[in-house]
Amino acid sequence: MRVLVTGGAGFIGSHFVRSLLQGMYPSHENTHVTVLDKLTYAGGRDNLPADDPRLTFVHGDICDRELLADLVPGHDALVHFAAESHVDRSVADAEPFLWANVVGTHRLLEQCRQHHVERVVHVSTDEVYGSIQNGSWTELYPMQPNNPYAASKAASDCMARSLHRSFGLDLSITRCSNNYGPRQHPEKIIPKFITRLLRGQDVTLHGDGSAVREWIHVDDHCRGISLVLDKGRPGEIYNIGGGVEMTNRELTRLLLELGGAGWDRVSYVADRVAQDQRYSLDRTKISEELGFEPEMGFREGLLGVFDWYRDNGEWWESRAQG
Repeated sequence: MRVLVTGGAGFIGSHFVRSLLQGMYPSHENTHVTVLDKLTYAGGRDNLPADDPRLTFVHGDICDRELLADLVPGHDALVHFAAESHVDRSVADAEPFLWANVVGTHRLLEQCRQHHVERVVHVSTDEVYGSIQNGSWTELYPMQPNNPYAASKAASDCMARSLHRSFGLDLSITRCSNNYGPRQHPEKIIPKFITRLLRGQDVTLHGDGSAVREWIHVDDHCRGISLVLDKGRPGEIYNIGGGVEMTNRELTRLLLELGGAGWDRVSYVADRVAQDQRYSLDRTKISEELGFEPEMGFREGLLGVFDWYRDNGEWWESRAQG
């Protein structure tokens, strides 16, 4: 089997690739992986096992029609991670998000259609749903995105679904809760706080810290994606939730504790524009249909992440932002 993984040099994509090549997903022991990645600030060749004979790396853009026309044929499946994904950057300038997440997704999936790729998984996010005060989103909830990043991902979901409905592309969509794990870019809250604490700097808390996020370890998320790739139904959406809900203030307190720091290391900044107050996914569907359950305990996972960043300063120092 030949699998094309877009955005495979980024945080989540590279974890999926490494896990697949390491034999973590049954039925993929002999799978060959082609990674297509633009290598923006969020991706790096050092996230991938360069010497693995079953890995081929291609430096390129999912918006490049000619490249896609040459690359897509011959692959049996696509797992589409490639996306611009940072909310604050999308508020500052939305156009790169529209270009990569909407135009790029359309061009990529159109090539999959034309060249008869047998199976496609489009990786999305819980942020397309907006914000929920009580309860949890099922896959039937309407999309109500509140920032340009989320809007671009919602549009890409619609584009993906349309390729299934209009042309029969065997495609499923996954929507995950907030990921954490090793090799996540330091612009994201958990590695940002960890690396700042390791450098003796203060951490910054948006607003009063009451916004609630649901967390999942990247290993659990990627395992869920592998299940959808192998057994998910065409045209279906699968929520991959970690089940751990925590306010940003509670998360900050836990990270301070793990870093041996006090609350005096926290400074407050203005809340994010159009801050979503709460995210919460209902994972009943993927649990009942595909047998998925998260395995990594949050505190255990967070401690492992803290240790990884402490031991891999060379990796994140060049990537750290402020």
